[in-house]
Amino acid sequence: MKKLFALVLVFGLCAPAMAADKEKPTPEEQFAKMDKDSDKKVTKEEFLGKRKGEKLTAAEEMFKAKDKNSDGSLDLEEFKAKVKKPK
Repeated sequence: MKKLFALVLVFGLCAPAMAADKEKPTPEEQFAKMDKDSDKKVTKEEFLGKRKGEKLTAAEEMFKAKDKNSDGSLDLEEFKAKVKKPK
């Protein structure tokens, strides 16, 4: 019983550390995942995805802020550009 408890304790302490090793996707990987038709542009529809409610509103504002040339889509540079988060 002590061995089982020790095993559970060790696993419980190591599990969060193992989960922390998972790396966050790069902006390029995020862009590629959103670019459903692989045309090297993320349209507003692709950017918004299935968001609803407040998340949809925030995403619409973020898209508008990132779309510097107002062409209705984001290229990789626009996507990667830092903008102030909408309030």
